[in-house]
Amino acid sequence: MTILSTQELSRHFDGLQAVRNVSLGIPAGQVRALIGPNGAGKTTLVGMISGRIPPSSGRVHFDGADITALPAHVRIRRGMAYTFQITSVFERLPAQENVTLAARRHLKAPEVDSATLEALERVGLLELRDQEAGDLAYGHQRLLEIAMGLVQRPRLLILDEPTQGLTDSEIAGFKKLVRELAGKTTILLIEHNMNVVMEVADQVTVLNFGEVLAEGTPDDIRADRAVQAAYLGTG
Repeated sequence: MTILSTQELSRHFDGLQAVRNVSLGIPAGQVRALIGPNGAGKTTLVGMISGRIPPSSGRVHFDGADITALPAHVRIRRGMAYTFQITSVFERLPAQENVTLAARRHLKAPEVDSATLEALERVGLLELRDQEAGDLAYGHQRLLEIAMGLVQRPRLLILDEPTQGLTDSEIAGFKKLVRELAGKTTILLIEHNMNVVMEVADQVTVLNFGEVLAEGTPDDIRADRAVQAAYLGTG
């Protein structure tokens, strides 16, 4: 079953075509990586999928329904969660309270506390739960965002540059987490770390100049000469 699809999705800003006619379909439970050079249109595309940027043309379907006109908060209620490329935590609140606030939007009261602690543990932040979010290292703030997404128990989890600022051991933990979620939660991963992409993605979509350049398995993408020339720096 396809949980997310776009049809001919496009967006232009003052004459600049940021995304052009992107059509994709993501099956439920798949880990789909979205890669491409800086300025390829990845963040704009994800903004349209999540409801934060209105498309100039095209459609977005989620779980069989046309959600093109729905605002972001309604899409969240329907089962999407999106972590931002720039951290969006409440800096003066403890890490645990950040996750609790996210949990309260979706879970019943008796579930909130246990779900919050479980999410913090899964990203490796349980011991830092009482620390103010603004005092966490940048990489830990990224992990906190992931916990805030996970606690909502989304059907589609959109992760925008999640490994940026993480240490090698934290990246290893992130890859383990994605493997645990695969098959249960659909993940759309926007990521520059190609080692992460090649290890965790089931399928990879490559954007270049706002258009789909290639799509396939990690091995397909690694061997694609057009992708090598445009993005991987080889070929």
